[in-house]
Amino acid sequence: MNPNKTIFSQLMDFISRYEFYKSVKRYNGHYKVHNFTCWEQFLCMSFAQLTYRESLRDIEACLRSAHKKLCHAGIHSKVSRSTLAKANENRDWRIYRDLGYMLINRAIELYSNDDFAVSLKNIVPK
Repeated sequence: MNPNKTIFSQLMDFISRYEFYKSVKRYNGHYKVHNFTCWEQFLCMSFAQLTYRESLRDIEACLRSAHKKLCHAGIHSKVSRSTLAKANENRDWRIYRDLGYMLINRAIELYSNDDFAVSLKNIVPK
């Protein structure tokens, strides 16, 4: 176990920031963004998904309770409901779709000798 990183940070290390930022650039995700980046939005929403948060208020309360660990997880901005709501409303959803497809393709490679890969191939459009 790595004592210097949270489990969440270790999970997020599996995601290629290079591939993520290619999608951000393709869909102009940082247009007029000053402090809450697409990556930070992704980290917040991933954290919410992994911890079963049900609302923006719930996400905000949970993240604020762990404010000392957020920087280590990669979230450097102050997270509020309005910031999350605005980011979710204005950012192009295709950034995260492309990330999902990239992760599915990586899973297909990892499970290429398994029956599971066949069902994954049906998910990704050609």
